[in-house]
Amino acid sequence: MTDSKYFTTTKKGEIFELKAELNSDKKEKKKEAVKKVIASMTVGKDVSALFPDVVNCMQTDNLELKKLVYLYLMNYAKSQPDMAIMAVNTFVKDCEDPNPLIRALAVRTMGCIRVDKITEYLCEPLRKCLKDEDPYVRKTAAVCVAKLHDINAQLVEDQGFLDTLKDLISDSNPMVVANAVAALSEIAESHPSSNLLDLNPQSINKLLTALNECTEWGQIFILDCLANYMPKDDREAQSICERVTPRLSHANSAVVLSAVKVLMKFMEMLSKDLDYYGTLLKKLAPPLVTLLSAEPELQYVALRNINLIVQKRWILKHEMKVFFVKYNDPIYVKLEKLDIMIRLASQANIAQVLAELKEYATEVDVDFVRKAVRAIGRCAIKVEQSAERCVSTLLDLIQTKVNYVVQEAIVVIKDIFRKYPNKYESVIATLCENLDSLDEPEARAAMIWIVGEYAERIDNADELLESFLEGFHDESTQVQLQLLTAIVKLFLKKPTETQELVQQVLSLATQDSDNPDLRDRGYIYWRLLSTDPVAAKEVVLAEKPLISEETDLIEPTLLDELICYIGTLASVYHKPPSAFVEGSRGVVHKSLPPRTGSSESAESPDTAPSGGPAADQPSVIPTQGDLLGDLLNLDLGPPVSGPPMATSAVQMGAVDLLGDSLMGGSGGSFTPAPSTTAPTNVGAPLGSGLGDLFDLTGGVGTLSGSYVAPKTVWLPAMKAKGLEISGTFSRQVGSISMDLVLTNKALQVMSDFAIQFNRNSFGLAPAAPLQVHAPLAPNQSVEITLPLNTVGSVMKMEPLNNLQVAVKNNIDVFYFSTLYPLHILFVEDGKMERQMFLATWKDIPNENETQFQIKDCSLNADAVSSKLQGSNIFTIAKRNVEGQDMLYQSLKLTNGIWVLAELRIQPSNPSFTLSLKCRAPEVSQYIYQAYETILKN
Repeated sequence: MTDSKYFTTTKKGEIFELKAELNSDKKEKKKEAVKKVIASMTVGKDVSALFPDVVNCMQTDNLELKKLVYLYLMNYAKSQPDMAIMAVNTFVKDCEDPNPLIRALAVRTMGCIRVDKITEYLCEPLRKCLKDEDPYVRKTAAVCVAKLHDINAQLVEDQGFLDTLKDLISDSNPMVVANAVAALSEIAESHPSSNLLDLNPQSINKLLTALNECTEWGQIFILDCLANYMPKDDREAQSICERVTPRLSHANSAVVLSAVKVLMKFMEMLSKDLDYYGTLLKKLAPPLVTLLSAEPELQYVALRNINLIVQKRWILKHEMKVFFVKYNDPIYVKLEKLDIMIRLASQANIAQVLAELKEYATEVDVDFVRKAVRAIGRCAIKVEQSAERCVSTLLDLIQTKVNYVVQEAIVVIKDIFRKYPNKYESVIATLCENLDSLDEPEARAAMIWIVGEYAERIDNADELLESFLEGFHDESTQVQLQLLTAIVKLFLKKPTETQELVQQVLSLATQDSDNPDLRDRGYIYWRLLSTDPVAAKEVVLAEKPLISEETDLIEPTLLDELICYIGTLASVYHKPPSAFVEGSRGVVHKSLPPRTGSSESAESPDTAPSGGPAADQPSVIPTQGDLLGDLLNLDLGPPVSGPPMATSAVQMGAVDLLGDSLMGGSGGSFTPAPSTTAPTNVGAPLGSGLGDLFDLTGGVGTLSGSYVAPKTVWLPAMKAKGLEISGTFSRQVGSISMDLVLTNKALQVMSDFAIQFNRNSFGLAPAAPLQVHAPLAPNQSVEITLPLNTVGSVMKMEPLNNLQVAVKNNIDVFYFSTLYPLHILFVEDGKMERQMFLATWKDIPNENETQFQIKDCSLNADAVSSKLQGSNIFTIAKRNVEGQDMLYQSLKLTNGIWVLAELRIQPSNPSFTLSLKCRAPEVSQYIYQAYETILKN
């Protein structure tokens, strides 16, 4: 008879009977009773009253009975911690049992009993089991250390279990190695700063040896661990790739994806010219294709990962057919396959892809059909040679008169017009025939845009637009805005016939509407038309930039991070873990190693390198998730005038412009702050000539004589839809400021400016809002001095002086990063007393001392001293030793870190020797750069 009988009893007074049976002398009866107890526990009955009686049954040689008792113990130890201590002796005894299965069972149960009182009693048995002669016991004990660390991390460290775990990486048994790696990885995730997995070529060799022999889950742990290793050169990277490649043919899809992750990461270090690089690329394709023959859920995970991989490496271009949709694929697989088909579309396979997409557009699933029609449009934009064929395919689909197909086709044709102006406008007549069937806002807006843009080619354009105007207030905002612009365009093209129409739409938009965006746009058009029709024509009918090909490519920095998470949830969500893991525990930002041999990171021919910023500028901030959500909806009004307030009160670092912080912090609403007393030189026209080169903020003059670098372009106009930002940093009389020049190189007016900094190493944050009092007209520049403070959120950046900035205006949100010179953080009270200087110099350990050479500097000691004092580097003493001048100097950073310096100057030698001592040696490199900048300028 099966064990189901234990679940069917409904007796009353059952506990009393079970108690008697548990204390019976007969072994069989005892076993039956424990099974009944476990059955009751499983269905949710409270059998904790039997705790002492069940624990007494532990003293047995019967393995099955022991397992059942241990199961009971794990469940009730938390609610009965005092009783659980009774079981400790048995654990200790079982850990020395001659049967390895019992030893392992005891150590496994010990790890699952999460009771603080018991943990210290378990250390001794665990230590023995970690050194047990049987590998099964050792591998179980390794996992137990991770469980124990979760309960009491301090105890595990004090008892030296972490060192024992590290030793197990060199174990002779591959399963022990895999479990040791799994345990260390688990512990390292909760302590990202600790360097537990201290990997070196020797330990990597051991892991690679174990990789061939352990179970599939062990292989995944080892591969994930390898992915976190940074090879010292391309030869080591190639050697690891060669030994990992056989895992690509594993039956378990998780092993395959983990192997792909390791190879994708290490391929960054290989030169593209190597034969091996090409071979490896070819080997990556077949295993990914094989994953697509699994069940739908696995297929979906594989497809989401492939979507990332093909954006980084141009593989699978010959495997287009495996991404063709099957009739029985679930919708989520179909949509993902479609996406990849477009990514892989090229001139060579476009005919095949279009034939397939046309087929999909006649399916019954509405969502899928819509996506297929969009895909045809995306192909036209991506592969120019196919545009004509795509347009004729879309026209065929419009002829089907299926409502949602027609609407999607019109939306994508609008984009095709934007990409290829004056090429396919002959189809406009066909589009106008379908005007009445449009009921979706996006399709209506697209059609209105087409009518407005090509009004001169459409005889009855005014009638068509008037028909939309009748229900103006019932339309969505998107349609209202588009209609307003289209009628203004029509008026500028046919002024005599449409004067009444334009007045009607302007009064609807400005007087009858309560939407601020619509009202503002209406007023702008009204003023433009009434003051300067020629300017209006230039603004409204300006030539539009062509739209880009791949608009949905993942931002390169984010893509690099996601490649490091292949095979995990992050690669399915296409978001970094910090975006969906609550709290910061276990979230470490990963990135690919720097590429060797070639500067280009992705190989897809579609991602042509665009003119980037200067080489010394750090890369752009990743757009993580939908950062723009809250920012674009902000209605930043004019600055409120009010009484002066302390700058720290306007700490914009704490208020999050982005709703969700640039690096996944908590959100917050944004309100325009009252204006502060900080000196802002806002709205000054940009001076011409060289007099203003160093921009000493409107004649105030840098009172402390601190060096101000010339302005450089931080955000080029081509990357910010026409907004160019250049700037520099300065420090005057104890206050730090960011001196900016905003230039509008777009064809539209810019307004509603706001700025926010990401968390950074020294807590720099705006001390006041970014105040641009008047809208910025095209080709106009404005100079602004933004006061800064250092009370923002702190997070160590790489490099240390990297500042990531978000600037918002009425058009969009733009991101850039820049490096600030550290001397703006040198405070005025940085002069140390002599005695204090001597004591501190001796107190700071010698290993914290770093030496640098400042070359080509021909100043004498006094000039050096006064020049540095202007930037708050104070000379405390000066000595002359054997013809050398020795300057002893101190400076203090805004976060309270003191830096002591010794500067050796030989009168005949243009090279100075700078020795720096500091309790935070990582700042020394940047202090040296500040010295060099100040002395050489």
